[in-house]
Amino acid sequence: MSKNTLQISGMTCAACSARIEKLVGKMEGVEEISVNLAAEKAMVIFDESVIDLRAITNRIEKAGYGAELYQDTRLLDQDQADKEKEVQILWTKFLISVVFALPLLYFAMAPMISWVLLPIPDFFNPMMEPMHYGILELLLLLPIVASGYRFYTVGFSAILSRSPNMDSLVAMGTTAAIFYSIYGIYLIGIGKHSGVESLYFETAGMIITLVLLGKSLEAVSKGKTSAAIKNLMSMTPKMATVIIDEKEYQMPIEEVRKGQVILVRPGERIPVDGIVLDGKTSVDESMLTGESIPVEKTKGDEVFAASLNKNGVIRFQAEKVGTDTALAQIVRLVEEAQGSKAPIAKLADVVSGYFVPIIFGFAVLAFVFWMVQGESFSFSLTIMISILVIACPCALGLATPTAIMVGTGKGAEYGILIKSGSALELIHKVDTVVLDKTGTITVGMPMVTDIECFGEESKEEVLFFAASAEKGSEHPLGEAIVKEAEHLSLELVPSDHFHSITGYGIESTILGKNVLVGNKKLMEEKGILLRDETEFSTKLSKEGKTPMFVSVEGTLSGMIAVSDRMKDGSKEAVQMLQKMGIEVVMITGDNRNTALSIGKQAGIQQILAEVLPGDKKEAVQQLQQLGKTVAMVGDGINDAPALAQSDVGIAIGTGTDVAMESADIVLMKSNLLDVVTAIQLGTRTIGNIKQNLFWAFGYNVVGIPIAAGLLYLFGGPLLHPILAAAAMSFSSVSVVTNALRLKGFKPHKMG
Repeated sequence: MSKNTLQISGMTCAACSARIEKLVGKMEGVEEISVNLAAEKAMVIFDESVIDLRAITNRIEKAGYGAELYQDTRLLDQDQADKEKEVQILWTKFLISVVFALPLLYFAMAPMISWVLLPIPDFFNPMMEPMHYGILELLLLLPIVASGYRFYTVGFSAILSRSPNMDSLVAMGTTAAIFYSIYGIYLIGIGKHSGVESLYFETAGMIITLVLLGKSLEAVSKGKTSAAIKNLMSMTPKMATVIIDEKEYQMPIEEVRKGQVILVRPGERIPVDGIVLDGKTSVDESMLTGESIPVEKTKGDEVFAASLNKNGVIRFQAEKVGTDTALAQIVRLVEEAQGSKAPIAKLADVVSGYFVPIIFGFAVLAFVFWMVQGESFSFSLTIMISILVIACPCALGLATPTAIMVGTGKGAEYGILIKSGSALELIHKVDTVVLDKTGTITVGMPMVTDIECFGEESKEEVLFFAASAEKGSEHPLGEAIVKEAEHLSLELVPSDHFHSITGYGIESTILGKNVLVGNKKLMEEKGILLRDETEFSTKLSKEGKTPMFVSVEGTLSGMIAVSDRMKDGSKEAVQMLQKMGIEVVMITGDNRNTALSIGKQAGIQQILAEVLPGDKKEAVQQLQQLGKTVAMVGDGINDAPALAQSDVGIAIGTGTDVAMESADIVLMKSNLLDVVTAIQLGTRTIGNIKQNLFWAFGYNVVGIPIAAGLLYLFGGPLLHPILAAAAMSFSSVSVVTNALRLKGFKPHKMG
């Protein structure tokens, strides 16, 4: 399966995005398509052996929309320029239309109010020169219609292709008003001066002007929804100082290749990802992690594109360039999330697909109803125009994606990468958080605290055999033993045989001797006799240390205890989650005593200890079977199945690529407090979406009957089409503006 993002142009409302999804979704080989009206992008998953991308873009283009492959960061400048150009064109069209709409409205309203307050020349007085008056209004309308020509080209094209949209509603409403007005001029021409009462040119002109105003404001607001991502991407420098044959060359970052040596001076931003070769400095990585404290960098440390070099000169080797940098991957993740849909949007999608045809039918029925009631053609036409103009599928289409765009962008600012709209919606429903211990609650860098001897070997010999055996292991406990041996300058030897026994320990051959390093279960499995040593290990476990037995040639030689310290913020995060009514569970492969000790320090009552890596997924399943909505937080390869099984998988940013790939949310700072922030952000975002949907549905449910004359039926006022146009224009703007309130989100801390 291939997954691509397309840049879509020409969409004006939810009916457009619904139509593209329907057309492409029916194509053979297309697995899934999600069109985001606010971001103007479509995410397509398809089988390349059945269909190619060109066929998909051709189908979209035949439907009257533009479609091209979106190429992440390389299109940023062009994308930004296109957006600014679009806004500028809309404002220009609006200004042209308003210049002609104001005098058009003046001449239309003056005879109705007072000639004293609003004087008009006799030459254009409808009572004296009705033909001059009609021609003047028509001439003033023409530039307005020209400014809004897209409503007609797109609107009528959509009707002909049997997929009417918002433009179709505007086009039909204003066209009806214009043709009826032209008929009024014809009546005047044949001597029937009553035709002046049939002129609705100002209605059509003001509708177009107000809709253009609404579209201009909407375009400006939509441009702000993804500002966080644009700010991130704009931080990458355009040029890099590359060292070639000890000489400095300025080179565009697009031309930088992996393996090249790059020089960065104080105050400059790092152009690509790499490894420091020489120099020492501190680097501000807040744009990636949200952490404001600079990170010290020396030889061997990683540096990332767009981070700011604070005070030293460094040279580093480029490792990841272009779209492979951490920043580019973050942007890709967030953009995919912004292009995805939350389950809450399904109802709006279904309604949007049928919305415009239903409105057309309703408008015709209302017209017929009022004609049957004995009202004039002019009155019934006014009702029909008002219904067509006030209906707003835009608000429905923008309600969810705008909030998701702002919410995911805000998350990125805090170093929280939310990979889908579904994750954003589900996170606020979580009632149980399962925390892996090592690397999640604790730092994940354990240290040797105790070495005890039970046989003939000395402490150094016990450590020598254990460290030599663990040299081939990547387990954090094994690494701690190796580091301790290196710290004591012990000369380790390679193992002749190495076998890792998952959940138990390792078996190795050192200097021809069989060596076992692991937990009590391993010793019992291999028939190693344990006596009083068990009590000693229990004592260490209760102190929060992890004891590992060392056996040489079938005899217990000693025990090495390793301890890991708790991360800053872990205890506070647990307290905040519990305060929010969320149950916190710790899961670990460690022995129960060690787990209970760490759990007690963190304030966690429910502990799942001695859980084998393969059983973590099953533990999550068991909680889900109890009706829990589970978020799993982990950082290791063995956490990946549990992350995938959970309702929301949350990976610690410093963890493995496999864990991050399996997760729905990635925490770049590796701080558990960000789990709390993610839940708070999800809650705020879904609350915002519900507000938007309530307004969008409520606006149409209330506005359309009023436009149909419901109030007039009971003795109230009749809604004028101009007021209907104003209401429609600002309904979508209000939805986007409400979504932008999320930009003020700040995490709540314990008080």
